[in-house]
Amino acid sequence: MSKLSTVGTFSLGDRTVTRIGYGAMQLAGPGVFGPPKDRAAALAVLREAVASGVDHIDTSDFYGPHITNQLIREALHPYPPQLTIVTKVGAVRGADASWQAAQSPAQLTQAVHDNLRNLGVDVLDVVNLRLMGDVQKPSEGPIEAQFSALAELQQRGLIRQLGISNATATQVQDARRIAPVVCVQNHYNLAHRNDDALIDALARDGIAYVPFFPLGGFTPLQSDTLSAIAQRLDATPMQVALAWLLARAPNILLIPGTSSVAHLRENLAVATLSLPAETLAALDRIGQEGG
Repeated sequence: MSKLSTVGTFSLGDRTVTRIGYGAMQLAGPGVFGPPKDRAAALAVLREAVASGVDHIDTSDFYGPHITNQLIREALHPYPPQLTIVTKVGAVRGADASWQAAQSPAQLTQAVHDNLRNLGVDVLDVVNLRLMGDVQKPSEGPIEAQFSALAELQQRGLIRQLGISNATATQVQDARRIAPVVCVQNHYNLAHRNDDALIDALARDGIAYVPFFPLGGFTPLQSDTLSAIAQRLDATPMQVALAWLLARAPNILLIPGTSSVAHLRENLAVATLSLPAETLAALDRIGQEGG
């Protein structure tokens, strides 16, 4: 039994995963574009993650593009039966490394087939629709055509489960009227807590919430407060931020990313980091009071 089991599990539809997973975005080159600086190191990180008990990997074929999925396939295929790979569609990369929306049914269908091919599978475990109305944050807008296209591919047996990313609470509800949603993936952390109510609502319905950018958007004051708390706990700020997320709600699944085996081990060590009640209260104040 791995140390990760101490943090418990949660469901992604018919799959059960440990609450600390791995996000593969940083395995591609600078700006999530092109090949990694060190291919052997990237492969080693993936193999170390799975050997350490990680059973949930987050990826996308627009990381690279194609690079990250190809690395996952090279490192881990044939995949362990307990491994759940979650991908996302809805964007493509320009030749200048730009992120461009690709939300038409034809583009989404192509993206699903690209993921299938580069991961080397016949069916994708979970596919998130990555909304691109505002690349930086959720923004209201119609999602029926996009999500219906993915639901049709699910009916055809190419996708097991569906999720949504960069979505508002209204868009999550709109998606759930079309097909079951097993996860929501949004920007959320100690200092960026717009989704507090959404997380609690999803928990009541047994839907996973997968936050990204665990240290993104902090003010200098908030960063200083977090660093001081981490120093008292003999931990890194990232470890404390991740531990707070685990304590925040039982449906939160972590996908911290790295291209370093040493940093991966630091992230996974969060499984054994316990935050006292007074520390949790101090961390809560970072979001409530701005630091």
